[in-house]
Amino acid sequence: MSDKHDILDAIEPILAPQKKADVHFLISVLLLVLLFLATLFPKIYLQNQIYYKSREIAKLKREYDALKEENRLIRAEVETIRFKNQILDALF
Repeated sequence: MSDKHDILDAIEPILAPQKKADVHFLISVLLLVLLFLATLFPKIYLQNQIYYKSREIAKLKREYDALKEENRLIRAEVETIRFKNQILDALF
């Protein structure tokens, strides 16, 4: 039994720093993960904001194109009515 205690006493100084290193290693890994998340979070947030803004811009662009086409059709219709008016005025 004494030999067992002697061996454990001899090994304990070797094992003790590993336990402290494990705690330090865990803390450093947690800090590294937090730093990683802190740098990635703004990037992800900005990408999402850009995505939603681009969707809004695309929607407004579609509406603009539709209104532009509608304006072109109304102008053509007005021109047709003007032409008919001029011909009818000339006939009377």
